[in-house]
Amino acid sequence: MQADKGIVVKMIDVVKNYGANRVVKKVNFDISEGEFLTLLGPSGCGKTTTLRMIAGFETVTEGKILLHGENVENKKPNERDVNTVFQNYALFPHMNVEDNIAFGLVEKKIPKAERTERVNEMLALVRLEGMGKRMPSQLSGGQKQRVAIARALVNRPKVLLLDEPLGALDLKLRKQMQSELKHLQQKLGITFVYVTHDQEEALTMSDRIAVMNNGIIEQIDTPKEVYNHPATKFVADFIGESNILEGYTEKMENGKMRVLFEEGKALIHGEGVGDDEIICICVRPENLRLSKTPVEGFSINGKVIEHIFTGSAIKTVIELVNGHRLTASVNPEAELFDVGESVHIYWTPERAVVLKTQEDTVYDVIETNPNQAIIDSLTKEG
Repeated sequence: MQADKGIVVKMIDVVKNYGANRVVKKVNFDISEGEFLTLLGPSGCGKTTTLRMIAGFETVTEGKILLHGENVENKKPNERDVNTVFQNYALFPHMNVEDNIAFGLVEKKIPKAERTERVNEMLALVRLEGMGKRMPSQLSGGQKQRVAIARALVNRPKVLLLDEPLGALDLKLRKQMQSELKHLQQKLGITFVYVTHDQEEALTMSDRIAVMNNGIIEQIDTPKEVYNHPATKFVADFIGESNILEGYTEKMENGKMRVLFEEGKALIHGEGVGDDEIICICVRPENLRLSKTPVEGFSINGKVIEHIFTGSAIKTVIELVNGHRLTASVNPEAELFDVGESVHIYWTPERAVVLKTQEDTVYDVIETNPNQAIIDSLTKEG
């Protein structure tokens, strides 16, 4: 099979079963040459299993994995031109730093002179010059992780797979290593496939993010698009903070759709939305606005119950009349509403994102009123 130009990894209807349990469900995506792609999701969503299938540590139940256009189903891990970095470093405790890095080169019978040159090159790349004779027990967590990365890179793989490599580090060191890894990837131009459950880590480092849930990919896109335009309710809820409301559309007015929620009425951008459709919307806290007076097109009201200082912002929590709570992100320098004060809630209609369901059905259209009970509860007055 001829390779797609620029495509390093291609997943085609990939399925993984453990007995009767299907943990990866017909996953399809491409990874381009030099791309930093992150598989993001909660524990048990299938992201590590997907990575391990690319590496060759797990077999594919159904579907194909292509590396540079070649089906690697029958290739062992050491025949795939990929290397893996694990969370626990997996360094050999009886070998010094140089020997740990050189291990793969020894296995490939690379001449000693070339081994020395490539090991020194890696030590400089990961900023561990002068530490080649140290034992792993003499290194900090961050230094051990650098050795593990150097050991993986010294073989010059086409793809580097990283399975939660920073999970064992403390917060400050993890943030430092995030920056170093991204710069290293950009410098080398190697394709990185990165697994994490840390949303901030994914947003910070990735060219694209594949958000996984229950064995499927709910959305794959740039960090900006995934955050600003989440495709599903799960993505909106998992990445960042979200205010999620469910209601049904009434009618279009001047390019804006009027929506009736249990909490009141509001406007959203009307493109792609028809009358009488049950929808779910997401409004990020930084896009939620509060007012002392009513705002045209909106009738969602609540009471301020708390202000939470986070450093760069203040989160104002509002409780609605039905007990539902929303959060608005406010500039620390802004004048705050008093706790207990009544407020009117609104947003710029274009900032409300309509969410898909997991089954890729964007909306459940009300035809012969199959959801009449829901509609009645939403429209009941008093």
